[in-house]
Amino acid sequence: MLRLVAMPYTRLGRPYHGFVLARFKYSAHPRNSRHKQPPPPPPPPPTLPDHDAKAIQDIIAGLRLMSLLKPDFGPGGLPPLPKINSSEVEMRVFTHRSFAARPTHVFEDSPEDPSPDNEQLEHVGDQVLGLIVTDLLQSEFPYLRVGPSTKMRALVVGNSTLATIAVQYKLPERLRLHRAQSVTLKASTHVQADVFESYVGGLYKDQGLGAVKEWLDKLFTPYVREAYRIVREQHGLLPVGSASELDAAIARAATHAPPTPPPESRAVPAHSATLGHLGLFNQRLQQHNKPIEWIFDDTITESSKSTPFWAARALVDGECWGVGRGSNKKAAKNEAAKQGLRRMGFEGDY
Repeated sequence: MLRLVAMPYTRLGRPYHGFVLARFKYSAHPRNSRHKQPPPPPPPPPTLPDHDAKAIQDIIAGLRLMSLLKPDFGPGGLPPLPKINSSEVEMRVFTHRSFAARPTHVFEDSPEDPSPDNEQLEHVGDQVLGLIVTDLLQSEFPYLRVGPSTKMRALVVGNSTLATIAVQYKLPERLRLHRAQSVTLKASTHVQADVFESYVGGLYKDQGLGAVKEWLDKLFTPYVREAYRIVREQHGLLPVGSASELDAAIARAATHAPPTPPPESRAVPAHSATLGHLGLFNQRLQQHNKPIEWIFDDTITESSKSTPFWAARALVDGECWGVGRGSNKKAAKNEAAKQGLRRMGFEGDY
C-alpha cells in the first residue's frame, strides 16, 4: 500500500522537509479490515502422563495379540508354580521400580544402598527364558529351520503370552507398586510380562537352571506346538490335517529317527528329491500326454493380513487335480503338484 506522507530526511547533508512516497505494510487490525478475524485455534486436547499412555497402549496391544496362542492344558490347567525359598529374593521379584521411585539415569548403585526393584531379575529371567524356549523348540522340532524357529520363539515369549501366563498365576496381584499408579500398572501387559520374567530370574537365582527348566518345559510345550501350527500356516503350507499327523511328527522328532520310506512299488524315484514335486508332476503328465492348465489367485490369509499368498489350482483335462498355497506362484504350484502326484498313485514323504 502506498501513501504520500511528510517526513524529514537529509538531502545533500542538510535537513529537508518535503513529501516522499513511503510504503507501509497493510495492518490486519480490525479498523483496516472489512472481514471478521478467524476464531482462535482450539486448545490442544489434554494428554495423559507418559506412564498412563504407555500402559494403555500395552493393554490394547495385548488384547489384539491375546488370541494368537490358545494351547490346551487339559483339565489340570497350568503346571504348579514353583516356590522361591528365599524371602529376600521373593520380595525383590515383586518390587516394581515405581515402589522405591529411584532415579533411572544412575549408572551404578551404591553397594551400601542397592536398588530394591526387580529389574535385574527381570533381565536375568529374560535371558534364561529365551535359552530354555530355544532348546525346547529344537527338542520338539529338530529339523525346523532357523527362520521359522525364530518366529515361533517370538510368539511363545512375546509380552502377550507371558502376560497371560502371569495373570493365570496371579503374579501381578502380588506386585509392590506406587500407590498412585497401582491400578494402571497392574493392568499393563508390559508390567505383567515383566513380573513373569522377574519370577523366572528369581527362581534361577534361588534354585538354579535345572529347576527352572523342569517347570518351563512343562509350561511352554503346548505353546510351542500351537506356535508351530500358526507359523506353518503363515508360510503358506497346508495346515496340519489331524492331531495324529502332528503327534507323528513330534514322535519322529523325539526319537530323531528318519521318516519311514514309502513302499518300493509306488515310491517316488530317488531323483525326485532334486527334481522337486512340480518337476516330477510335469514329467509324469508329459509321459501320459495329458495337458495341464494352472489357475492362480492371490489371496490374503487370516493368519497374516499384510502378507499376500498365492493359491494355485492344477487343471488336467479340465478337472482339478490339486490345490496349493504359497508365498509365490512357484511354491503354490509345488504344493498343488504334491496332490497331483498322489492322485496319479505316487506316494512319498510329503
